[in-house]
Amino acid sequence: MLPNLKIDPKELPERVIVCGDPKRAVRIASLLEEHALVAENREYHSYKGKWNGTEVAVVSHGVGSPGAAVCFEELAKGGVKTIIRVGTAGSYQKEIEPGSLVISSAAVRQDGLTSQLVPPGFPALANRHVVDALAAAAENHNTGLTVAEGITLTLDVFYSGVVEFPHKLYQKAGVLAVEMENSALFVISALRGMRAGSILAIDGYADADLLETYDPHTESTQKAIEAEARIALDAVVAVK
Repeated sequence: MLPNLKIDPKELPERVIVCGDPKRAVRIASLLEEHALVAENREYHSYKGKWNGTEVAVVSHGVGSPGAAVCFEELAKGGVKTIIRVGTAGSYQKEIEPGSLVISSAAVRQDGLTSQLVPPGFPALANRHVVDALAAAAENHNTGLTVAEGITLTLDVFYSGVVEFPHKLYQKAGVLAVEMENSALFVISALRGMRAGSILAIDGYADADLLETYDPHTESTQKAIEAEARIALDAVVAVK
């Protein structure tokens, strides 16, 4: 039994969708055929079903890299081979408006967790086959949404303190968006032999001055989340 996910590894398929919000996990799982709850413990809610005839699990991992890392490590111990994160992020680029989608090809490691797993120069890269599968699935779905592909930033902090956010620096460097778990996913997957990728729905602009007006529950964001879930499901079963 996996101690935190509370799942018997025999219950886990090799292909898994992960997301932060347990309610989003329910939403994604509802798209599957024959879906059912497998386990529920803390922020880790796990479901299983079939997508286009292929068995897939959906597991929530909560907010932030440390808790998410527990999920990713236990999925690896359970024999998972391909994992795609369906998340949300704040945009760094004006042309990537709220309601857009971003496929992350790599993550800047500004989290605290991965520095305790690997040396500073170790890259956090998505698997190229998963990135290609996500790009192909997004094109096939023809949602009409803007879909960008590139580097994202993983940051631990959400509300600012006395230290300034590094948003302007990474915006100038061409980073597309900021979120809180990708680097943990990519590094752990590299260490444990999993293929990982991530697709993100943009729910606002990453600007500390605008956090008071931040609203991740708009109709455009919800439409993007619905689209990215279907794209990720197509991609996770397409990767050979």
